[in-house]
Amino acid sequence: MSHDHDDRPQLTAVQAAAVLNPPAGRNGGDLVVESLQGLGATTVFGLPGQHALGMFDALRRSSLRYVGLRVENNAGFAADAYGRVTGEVAPLLLSTGPGALTSLAALQEAAAASAPVLAISSQIPSAGLGGGRHGYLHELRDQQASVRDIVKSVHTVRTASQIPSAIAAAWESALTAPHGPVWVEIPQDVLLAETTLPVVSAMDASPRELYPRPELTIAAAHLLSNAERPVIIAGGGVVRSDASGKLRALAEKIDAPVVTTFGGKGAFPWEHPLSLRSWLEDRHTTDFLEDADVLLVVGSGLGELSSNYHTFRPRGRVIQIEADAGKLESNHPALGIHSDAREALADLLEAVERREDPDAAERVRTVLEKVRVRIEAQDLTLEQQVLAAVREALPDAAPSFWDMTILAYWAWSAFDARRPNTMHSAQGAGGLGYGFPAAIGAAAADPTKPVLAVSGDGGAMYSIAELATARQYDLPLTWLIVDDGGYGILREYMTGAFGETTGTELARPDFVALAESFGVPAVRTGPESLAADLSKALAAPGPSVVVLPALLRMFEPTHL
Repeated sequence: MSHDHDDRPQLTAVQAAAVLNPPAGRNGGDLVVESLQGLGATTVFGLPGQHALGMFDALRRSSLRYVGLRVENNAGFAADAYGRVTGEVAPLLLSTGPGALTSLAALQEAAAASAPVLAISSQIPSAGLGGGRHGYLHELRDQQASVRDIVKSVHTVRTASQIPSAIAAAWESALTAPHGPVWVEIPQDVLLAETTLPVVSAMDASPRELYPRPELTIAAAHLLSNAERPVIIAGGGVVRSDASGKLRALAEKIDAPVVTTFGGKGAFPWEHPLSLRSWLEDRHTTDFLEDADVLLVVGSGLGELSSNYHTFRPRGRVIQIEADAGKLESNHPALGIHSDAREALADLLEAVERREDPDAAERVRTVLEKVRVRIEAQDLTLEQQVLAAVREALPDAAPSFWDMTILAYWAWSAFDARRPNTMHSAQGAGGLGYGFPAAIGAAAADPTKPVLAVSGDGGAMYSIAELATARQYDLPLTWLIVDDGGYGILREYMTGAFGETTGTELARPDFVALAESFGVPAVRTGPESLAADLSKALAAPGPSVVVLPALLRMFEPTHL
């Protein structure tokens, strides 16, 4: 078999000389950072540790910008947010054992939210690998086993020459739909060993495209074109694949109402006549969806939160477009289309016939009015006032990151994200402590616009150390802490289930004084002054904290 070499890049004499005479003093860590640079990375997150020092020393000799957080889990949340807002791979440099394990909750969130995080962890020296009990610091019998259930793929390095290939393979895996976290593991001695290998140049790790099968597109288009009451559920896959424009065009072509999941916030215009908004935890919305004769689900697995806690029982035909094959028909029988949302919507848009439904907008208004009346009857003026104040203060293009807190639960259903890919939360895995470190990652990605983080006092305590990070890098982010003296949503759950609470009430610091001790300006506010104080904080350069002492309540669920 002959090969045509003419299309391969030709080296100049200067480049060839550089290849044959690489600079002295490089090690395996240099191959890591050179590989990341060759793949297009500009920013890395992480935390140094003894076995990983070869990587961190090599950062000095690179053009990569390092953002160091104070806890590995928070570094993982920051990388997750960077991946979400940019759509690019976010490298996360970790040490061994405790450092690696501390990142796992963040990687679970990245997996649930399909965020492309490339975790590169060190390992104990090669001589200690294999499961024996050698007594190395941070030693685990099988470190990979701890991450394999969480990440998309695991890539092991045994020699320096394997580093570029392993990182390129992991990079491709992270960016292939569905996006997700991946894991590379490199022993300490491989990172520290001097290398005479040539400097890594540009590498190609283009992700594989995931297209729909044409016969499935034809079948789905036929169902939608001939439906009497089609409805669309738009999930996070629409946001991640930048398909909101295609979604709107399809909805308008077939006059189909659209509801967005909590992960799909901003995928469809909130004020559009066909917008059912995001009231998925509401029986009126559930009834409407069940009444559809054809239901198109795009980029959602219809999990617990998207199915009103699995009370949703569709009566019509379901079409499900999903990049994660494991989610296809996992909860409901459907015409399953394994595809990236953007590619599938583009093909559907061409294949469907225009249908007009003059009653569609009126049916949407009827549902939203029923929801409004239900909420109005519960005397929740304070909660709606606080959410409206946040919306008023937050610029449309500014991203927001919401922790697991009552105000975020409200925001999932009732907050107008206004633009796609601007509202993010930890609802994928549901772990505490996401909001502020995630905001750090987004601010590092684009320091030209303000970023908002929203936490309760319980979740805030997970991330207090990162006030030092925000100050050190002078990042433009504002942290709204709603202080209700405990784990508010768990307080409600326990009171509802058992009549009393255990473990939900918390002593907490003076958050204003604490923030100021980090050199971060802070203000205590009230519901009436929240919009003004938040606007002022968001407009100011650098980090800031706004503390709102308030006891917020959730609206009544309809699934019980």
